[in-house]
Amino acid sequence: TTEGTTDGTTDGTTDGTTDGTTDAEPTFVEDAADGMSVNSVDPQRYLGVWYEIASTPSPQQAACAGTTAEYSLRDDGDVRVINRCYLDSLDGDFNEIEGSASFVDDTYARLLVDFGFGFEAPYNIVELDGRDGDAEYEFAVVSSPGFALWVLSRTPEMDPELYDLLVDRATDRGLPSDTLVATVQVD
Repeated sequence: TTEGTTDGTTDGTTDGTTDGTTDAEPTFVEDAADGMSVNSVDPQRYLGVWYEIASTPSPQQAACAGTTAEYSLRDDGDVRVINRCYLDSLDGDFNEIEGSASFVDDTYARLLVDFGFGFEAPYNIVELDGRDGDAEYEFAVVSSPGFALWVLSRTPEMDPELYDLLVDRATDRGLPSDTLVATVQVD
């Protein structure tokens, strides 16, 4: 594997791992010129299941544990969104809501999400795994400006150092990272 740097470049060396991971600092997709999102997202690499590692409290999610979001492309080009969780604890009742998201522009980093509540919420991908290749993105931070913040991972757990780095980067962006609450996840 190629070791990456925090500025999104690679140094061309390998670390000797065979599981597709590196011991290097994570890399990040560059910011858009206006700083409101990353500059581009490959939708195919973003699709699939994401585990919520932490989020800002919201009335819709306050009682959720084991929260996931699943994204898939619809025939009309929009994104199918299915959010799932267990109410009150991992032993609680299963809860699911389906919605859709439409791309705001050709960066694919900004979307409008609609869960049928009579409004569309902005969904800006503000931090994203910057590794090159076709593999799924492994981590992301998403902001709904003025409303919510989510830290997402492809696995139910995130390395604490990566989490701290993502929180620091969100803070540097002026996002409300001090309001993040850890999400109880499955083992």
